[in-house]
Amino acid sequence: MNSGSNDSLSRDPLPLSGRSVVVTGVSRRAGIGYATACRLAAYGASVFCHHFSPHDQEQPWGGDDVDAVLDGVRSHLVGDASVGDIHADFADPEAPEHVMAAATREFGTMHALVCNQALSGSDGAIGGLSVTDLDRHWAIDARASILLAQAFVNRHEADAPGSIVFLTSGQGLGPMTGEVAYAAAKAAIAGVTTTIADQLADHGIRVNTVNPGPVDTGYMTEETWSTLKPMFPLGRYGCPDDPARLIAWLITDEASWITGEITNTEGGFGRWRSRGQ
Repeated sequence: MNSGSNDSLSRDPLPLSGRSVVVTGVSRRAGIGYATACRLAAYGASVFCHHFSPHDQEQPWGGDDVDAVLDGVRSHLVGDASVGDIHADFADPEAPEHVMAAATREFGTMHALVCNQALSGSDGAIGGLSVTDLDRHWAIDARASILLAQAFVNRHEADAPGSIVFLTSGQGLGPMTGEVAYAAAKAAIAGVTTTIADQLADHGIRVNTVNPGPVDTGYMTEETWSTLKPMFPLGRYGCPDDPARLIAWLITDEASWITGEITNTEGGFGRWRSRGQ
């Protein structure tokens, strides 16, 4: 094995050293946002974490200690990299601009953005939806990501590497029963990926979207797993670090030829298996 540091094919152990990344939705240690922030820190980046714990406190899984969340990310920092943070509600149309402004004040040049925030609940099937349900999901799951990207671009320095990673869901691969508002908003992000990527290529910014697949972020029960187990050929459910590894890699220079893509990381999740086929 060639361990020479001058080998052009060897991997940089700190591929994001000297770079700064904004990650939204870093509110719980069981979440994808936290796992992603930790991965980015371990790769050498400084990480600016957005969080909004009141949302989690309304959910069955409950909230987390935000200070402990941030300390967890800090525990993976390398060298002089650091962690910054902000509390913001993306139901407020001004929040994306405030988040990016705060990140820029903290770190100066921002090199990447991960739009991980999502609204859970406040949803329904056709026949049970309200205008409020639809508008809240649009605001948080779609509008905020687009406005975050816009605020990132407006601050991007022409000679700096740039990468944006949106998160969608599996709405195009199978039904999301009872989640019409969520599926609609996440579909919008997937649908606009190529358009935004095409425009931002001229700015040297790559844009990709990740569907993290079914990931246990604290809601999995033994009963649910017994039902879903036949649908996973690898014999396990997704964990937060599964999509985090892909998201972090997309930000590195190893992914410099990848833009405009929607990538599923589902561990072979086979929806057809639930029908006994």
